[in-house]
Amino acid sequence: MFENLFKFKENGTNTRTEVMAGLTTFMTMVYILAVNPSILSASGMDSGAVFTATAVASAIACFAMALLSNKPFALSAGLGLNAYFAYTICGSMGYDWPVALTAVLCEGLIFIVLSVTNVREAIFNAIPKTLKVAVSCGIGLFIAFIGCQNAHIIVDGATLVGLYSFKGALANGTFFTEGITVVLALIGVVVTAYMLIKGVKGYMLFGILITWLLGIICQLTGLYVPNPELGFYSVIPTAIVSAPASMASTMFKFDFGFIGSHFGDFLVMMFAFLFVDIFDTLGTVIGCASKANMLDEEGRLPGIRGVLLADAIGTTVGAALGTSTITTFVESSSGISEGGRTGMVSCVTGVLFLAALFLSPLFLTIPSFATAPALIVVGFLMMQQIKDIDWTDMTDAIPCFICITMMGFAYSISDGIAFGIISYVVLHLLTKRTEDMSVLMYILAVLFVLKYFLI
Repeated sequence: MFENLFKFKENGTNTRTEVMAGLTTFMTMVYILAVNPSILSASGMDSGAVFTATAVASAIACFAMALLSNKPFALSAGLGLNAYFAYTICGSMGYDWPVALTAVLCEGLIFIVLSVTNVREAIFNAIPKTLKVAVSCGIGLFIAFIGCQNAHIIVDGATLVGLYSFKGALANGTFFTEGITVVLALIGVVVTAYMLIKGVKGYMLFGILITWLLGIICQLTGLYVPNPELGFYSVIPTAIVSAPASMASTMFKFDFGFIGSHFGDFLVMMFAFLFVDIFDTLGTVIGCASKANMLDEEGRLPGIRGVLLADAIGTTVGAALGTSTITTFVESSSGISEGGRTGMVSCVTGVLFLAALFLSPLFLTIPSFATAPALIVVGFLMMQQIKDIDWTDMTDAIPCFICITMMGFAYSISDGIAFGIISYVVLHLLTKRTEDMSVLMYILAVLFVLKYFLI
């Protein structure tokens, strides 16, 4: 049955590989079920309702991805976009959260139109193949950076970012809260890397589980002491099953009247959601598809319309249920690195999101230091494609370098793409190498420049 539905032979995979890949993808992104309610509650939304809405919308989006594209991409509430929702629209701008939800809904509906009419597909195809490789490498750097941050290996410091200080932790007495988790994450990286080298099937998932188990042992022996005030919680589940919270307080809570009375402000916030989501999604799809060798010789992704449409449906459904923009997750690359190649990965991830509604005490106990090693190793795997960039052709290579570094340094996939496209167009114009550049690249470059001055 699964063979006919997901075409395993055609994609060189099997049921076991796909299930393991789905489990791995979910384990690396389950943190969003804790983070998204925390962020959106700052806007005044009920955190329990947001948790349920996020899980249900993520599951529906994942099922849509499997049905419409048969690709191994998973979706959930996008970080950054939820912060813009809570802290900018509902914070500094002072608007109520139903206004922000209305903007997300309108963005999702526009996305559906753009996906059906091939606009987003045209943007994807317009980006040169060499720049697509750079996007994939940049995401590798970006996701490894996220992993290092989640594990507190990299922390805030006098130099903007810095390496965690074990000496400082021993001096101020935080070693057995924060410090030991850094040690466990580093051990997890070594264990996961060793299994990768040895070709162990399911190495990514096993790496997460082993690191989590070591954390449980450390807590039981007193080497790790939870301190919720510092953000370090128990890694031992106190319960397994719980009833999901109602979404009644957030479902269909839109404020369409705001559009007529504050059209200009509404247009700005909706366009901000739209712009960031478009290029975050395109960047993630490019990176993950490139890692999975799904791109053809021209750098195009067969069936991309279904991928983008599933993403747009996720955002629309999410807004209706009561959560911020649903987008394709870069953590999908962890499942792809496990060998996932079909929509069954998305289905497994979706089923686990639904299971999380009832098993939230178990899933939310998975510590970030246990999933961080998987993200760091995925970063390494995605950076391997850097060899496909012709570094002797500086007109192509310099924009690729800018794209890669800006994703990490600006902490944004969309900003990395923006700087990569702008520099690519400018350098190719200056060197008069414009014969193979599409008109859409010029348009994108201009739009990105306007974005930084107008939004």
